[in-house]
Amino acid sequence: MSDESSKPELKYDDSYANQVNNIIDTLDLDSETDRGILKSRFLSEVVEYERRKLKTKKYYDIFRFIVTTGSILLPAILSLGQMDPAKLPKNFDQVTYWASWTISLMVTASNGFLQLFSLDKNYFEYALTTEQLKTEGWQYFQLSGKYEDDESHQEAYKAFSKSIENIKRKQVEKEYSGKGDVNKNKKEKKFDFQAELMKNLPDELKKQIPDKPKVDIETGVTNKMNEIEGLINDKMNKLDVLMGMLENKKIDGDVASTVGNVREILTGSIKEQVKEAASDVVDEVISNVDNNTK
Repeated sequence: MSDESSKPELKYDDSYANQVNNIIDTLDLDSETDRGILKSRFLSEVVEYERRKLKTKKYYDIFRFIVTTGSILLPAILSLGQMDPAKLPKNFDQVTYWASWTISLMVTASNGFLQLFSLDKNYFEYALTTEQLKTEGWQYFQLSGKYEDDESHQEAYKAFSKSIENIKRKQVEKEYSGKGDVNKNKKEKKFDFQAELMKNLPDELKKQIPDKPKVDIETGVTNKMNEIEGLINDKMNKLDVLMGMLENKKIDGDVASTVGNVREILTGSIKEQVKEAASDVVDEVISNVDNNTK
């Protein structure tokens, strides 16, 4: 026998849970706790929403089939009653009456159940949330998309966890008609421009700051940051309004997945602009301090 025929047949389990579970086991993470959180919070959520989607789809398809079929049969049965009674079977009028009554009742009831339990809305939302979670997961595992700048899965772990929680929170808000949005009654966190600037200030720029009186340097930096802070806050508020408008639109899965990344992309763009402006801010402060000390 040849070597190929002697090889055992490979059994491949293509279920999403098994695929992802095996991938998570191979990720280079600092602790088993992080690995367990990925399985308990991310993978379990995908499996749960997949289960909800399939369960809702079953009832949605049944009721939609009844409504569609009944809507076709009812006019056909009623049109038969317009024929010459002599050409119709005996008691045909009673048969058509009860048949049309039964079909009408089934169509009305099925349509009512669709509206009462929001089966169509829930099915589409579960399907959309499931695909968003899966897309986010594959981008994280492959370190692609928004995670392409991260060098390891551990480095991208917090950003990934935040994205998963955002997707989950939005779905909860939809399920409970916005009652899950606990942040609406809280004061919105103000964008701290000073903290963002200092956090993103490159080390080489920090080294350029001379050993001058600390209070003079801090005052100069604060004055420059206050000039820009109002403009940044205005842009962030407009960004929140834009995101709210996009989230309220009925959009398909591909567009929704793209919209889900808009805030991260635009926020990252603002941070990049802050980094570029940091060099000019420090240079000007240093120049002012040098002129004052001469």
